[in-house]
Amino acid sequence: MLHDDGFHALDRQECLRLLAKVPVGRVVYTRQALPAVLPINFSLDTDAAVVLRTSPASDLVRAIDGVVVAFEADEFDATTRSGWSVVITGRATVVTDPAEHERLSKVGPDSWMPQRKAVFVRIESKMVTGRELGAGLRAH
Repeated sequence: MLHDDGFHALDRQECLRLLAKVPVGRVVYTRQALPAVLPINFSLDTDAAVVLRTSPASDLVRAIDGVVVAFEADEFDATTRSGWSVVITGRATVVTDPAEHERLSKVGPDSWMPQRKAVFVRIESKMVTGRELGAGLRAH
């Protein structure tokens, strides 16, 4: 659906397709009762959950385990003034199952920071919303 303000709302499948194209997004959560945003690399799992890889000592792990968070990723072209943005909202949980941890070690996101030990966090894709703006718009 094209809106009067020039953006096109994306359906769930299109949102997930676009998310799979980019390596970095932002986790939006609460830290010490204040909004916080942290850029982080990620991947999408087979069930459309966002998977993060971080350090066990990360403040992020303690702040988001068991909590509903938002995750946003986007891609923009300043020259054409076009792009898209996708937001996933859902509960974040630390992966504790050893078999699942081993699987994600092989297929999950690589960390851009050197890590000896990794923790994986899954964000359920309960709500998926997105929009596209500008030259990238397709006729719908």
